[in-house]
Amino acid sequence: MGNFIVFDLEWNQGNAPYVRSDGKSLTFEIVEIGAVKLNEKREKIGEFSRLIKPQIHTHMHRITGRLIHLSMEDLESGERFQDVARDFLSFCGDNPMFCSWGPSDLTEFQRNLDFFGLPALSDRPIAFYDVQKLFSIAYDDGKSRISLETAVDTLEIAKDIPFHRALADAEYTAKIFRTFDEDTLRRLSFDTFITPKTRKQEIRIVFDNYAKYISREFASKDDILRNNDIMSTRCYLCRHNIRRKVKWFTPNGKHYYAVGFCENHGFMKAKVRIRKAEDGNLYVVKTCRFISNEDVENLKKKQARIKKKP
Repeated sequence: MGNFIVFDLEWNQGNAPYVRSDGKSLTFEIVEIGAVKLNEKREKIGEFSRLIKPQIHTHMHRITGRLIHLSMEDLESGERFQDVARDFLSFCGDNPMFCSWGPSDLTEFQRNLDFFGLPALSDRPIAFYDVQKLFSIAYDDGKSRISLETAVDTLEIAKDIPFHRALADAEYTAKIFRTFDEDTLRRLSFDTFITPKTRKQEIRIVFDNYAKYISREFASKDDILRNNDIMSTRCYLCRHNIRRKVKWFTPNGKHYYAVGFCENHGFMKAKVRIRKAEDGNLYVVKTCRFISNEDVENLKKKQARIKKKP
């Protein structure tokens, strides 16, 4: 693995997505990239900060203007996204591990790369660190998500530079990232702007208390629901097929739930989320975790309520 690249983006938008004649669209156009490079010991060894002159959304959106502390006059001195992006990737070096506050920056960076005709970062999902999620795991309940400034206040980090500029937010994110222990850093996230196209590219990973599977693409929901890899209930620890105690059910046609029982490890909940890929096909994010008897009963009640609905 290369260095850690803790980065932040600022972007502008129009009142509606910009759609090109070839069908590609761009909602958020990146106008600033800021990054801090850390070595394997998480020591700072470099920084990157560049403004980008907009090519698509050339008027500052009223909400964006209030948030990012930049004006169109500031951005006139910026460079083309294509040039800044190439320089940024050169700064990142080989095999960087991206880190960001929240999951959206890496997705939008890849979407801008694609829109402006630059090479993709990968041919499959990219592992990265969602520092916002890791903060919740390390210091909160693991589910809540708070703002970067609130996290900085919680850890009593000195606020000596203004927020909502890319390099400043990257600096604060890096300072939080450096506080995590090795157990916390085992909780990788995966960006799925590029989805797996083959079985070999699929993601299968077991964390400390759950397992995640990101599938290849499928043409239809029926293809997904007929696929044994997705719809089987198999204990992710001992790899045995287990007896289903709660049959698959869905509250909305997008999320599916089931519960199986493993004689060695107890009740295991499986959750399948059907998502749309950038090319319009479908893929699945499946998670499995062990749950209590009370959780099983709650799922049975949820299933019963859904069955009663007309």
